[in-house]
Amino acid sequence: MPRAKYQKILEKRAYPPGDHGKEKQYRSGRRSDYGNQLSEKQKLSFIYNIREAQMRRYFMRARRLPGVTGENLLQLLERRLDNVVYRAGFAATIWAARQIVRHGHITVDGQRVDLPSFQVKPGQTIAVSEKMRNNVHVVESMEGSAYNLPYIQVDRDARSARFSSIPSRDEIPTPVQEQLIVEFYTRLT
Repeated sequence: MPRAKYQKILEKRAYPPGDHGKEKQYRSGRRSDYGNQLSEKQKLSFIYNIREAQMRRYFMRARRLPGVTGENLLQLLERRLDNVVYRAGFAATIWAARQIVRHGHITVDGQRVDLPSFQVKPGQTIAVSEKMRNNVHVVESMEGSAYNLPYIQVDRDARSARFSSIPSRDEIPTPVQEQLIVEFYTRLT
């Protein structure tokens, strides 16, 4: 192909592709309120690795609790066992944390728990099972762990963590606007 054709392919146009691209120049890139709400809800679902049906159930549960619904929602999600395992640094990602929990490598107060959605209560101790304590993935993620949260006290040597209290919104390191998520689900109910 001659060089001129490559330049034509790479040139940036001021309109979107397609037959009607030039006609749609009037359309702005601003999202609707619904689009913003949906985006925030999807971001939260991705951060905590939960599906839509679970998210809806958490919202309904948060709505029934006293206090601010958005803050209640984040607190419920933050108390999930897979999330606590991730925040404590036992796993490098939320997906790896879910797998470690699902495979039965986590104990809560000495009892094996294999439900990623298990709600951890304040005062409970979460630990990695004996056979997984020296696992290369657990050791690497403990070394590279960046979270230092006031509501989770981690004992790196014992590979255990204590969930001390339910976090306030200021302590939760989730970059979402929970009010938009509340508005999204309120619209649907």
